[in-house]
Amino acid sequence: MIPFTPLTSHMTPDAPHDYAPLHLYVDGRFLQADGRRTQPVLDPGTGRVLGELPHATADDIDAAVHAAHRAFAAWRRESPLVRSDILRRAAALVRERADTIGRHITMDQGKPLREAIAEVVTSAEQLEWHAEEGRRTYGRVVPSRSPDVAQTVLREPIGVCAAFSPWNFPFSQAMHKIAAALASGCTLVLKGPEESPSAIVALARIFHDAGLPAGCLNIVWGAPGDVSKQLIESPLVRKISFTGSVPVGKQLAALAASHMKRMTMELGGHAPVLVCADADIERAATMLAAYKFRNAGQVCVSPTRFFVQRPVFERFAAAYLDAVGRIRVGYGLEDATTMGPLAHARRVSEIDAFVANARAKGAEIAAGGTVLPGPGHYFAPTVVLGPSRDTRLMNEEPFGPIVGIVPFDALDDALAEANRLPFGLASYAFTESARNAHRISRALEAGMVNINHFGMGPAEIPFGGVKDSGFGSEGGTETFDGYLVTKFITQMN
Repeated sequence: MIPFTPLTSHMTPDAPHDYAPLHLYVDGRFLQADGRRTQPVLDPGTGRVLGELPHATADDIDAAVHAAHRAFAAWRRESPLVRSDILRRAAALVRERADTIGRHITMDQGKPLREAIAEVVTSAEQLEWHAEEGRRTYGRVVPSRSPDVAQTVLREPIGVCAAFSPWNFPFSQAMHKIAAALASGCTLVLKGPEESPSAIVALARIFHDAGLPAGCLNIVWGAPGDVSKQLIESPLVRKISFTGSVPVGKQLAALAASHMKRMTMELGGHAPVLVCADADIERAATMLAAYKFRNAGQVCVSPTRFFVQRPVFERFAAAYLDAVGRIRVGYGLEDATTMGPLAHARRVSEIDAFVANARAKGAEIAAGGTVLPGPGHYFAPTVVLGPSRDTRLMNEEPFGPIVGIVPFDALDDALAEANRLPFGLASYAFTESARNAHRISRALEAGMVNINHFGMGPAEIPFGGVKDSGFGSEGGTETFDGYLVTKFITQMN
């Protein structure tokens, strides 16, 4: 096993306590606790309490929905040019405030500061793209069978949306939902992640300062089950957008379906990677090591199940282990840190259980595999060689810094194993053969296939999965499909 030497600075980080104030945002007003129940927000790198997050009461949630409903009456009829201008102003504010917002994300979510700032900066592009594309949600004229009849197809905003965004990318994931809804002419109530809330409060402040009319965006916090039930069951809410785990997504989908609510579901993944013998092995290993352990592996599209063609298996494993050995774990605000803590203590115990299961079933723990000492939720980047098909690692999404690497002989076998699980979000392949690339891209059961690079994420690209990984897309022109309804008008003159 390759020894792993983390940074030691994470044990006694001396970061200034400059965390952002936390609020609800309802009908254009920022609301403090004022007698409401609060929840402590913790720094996953230190365990320190950063602040207290006010939970919305049932009346607060009802007020947010009604505010969104009232605002929708005007926002839906607002000129797309005016909506576009507001989104552009918000994008400029995102860029201006990126350093501060990123710092607070590192404090409450844990990722290295460079990753946090990059998450914020790239989100500005989401606003700019939606600002432009939202001006082009065209309908069409259908030639009629009678010269006296005019036939028109319109695309109209669906109404009030309830959005639920995750803790792992708190700024960018919420931005996907906000940008698409507002550009479509919809209003929304967003329940963000209570674990990493500063990014959501910053978003509310940005749109407030950009001149978004009151009620178009509302932010609530609270017990997830209670808040989601009240929002989904409200007759004023017409659309649900959720990013999160498969089990929770299925529960919310069942509830939404019982009320005939339109849905976009971006759920979990367990992304396979196919490395063919003709690939650029060193390049693939280096790229995959960096991509796998960003945000400590807490990424729904994280490459996790590696299938490497047997003639290059040892070479790939050695190159990959070498790249992983250069990762430095530490507090996210430390300059040398390349991987921060896990977001919760429960993630540490869960990854530890994955390691124990793989070891018990005969796999080699070639790197990491240990909880790191000190305050905070740190786990060493872990590489498991030869995990058997029945290990948890090869069947369940780990959502953390652990990867399994196994050899394959025939490409058909690797494809069958890649498709064996019910997940179908992201997938990856490395090959220099056009024939292999074509075959792999058509055979993989995934909403997104990346060959020889990582190409997901730009605003113009649809992001979404198939099978248990959900349905609908965020990004690309497809994103508007979830927020617009089709109306047919036929008129005889």
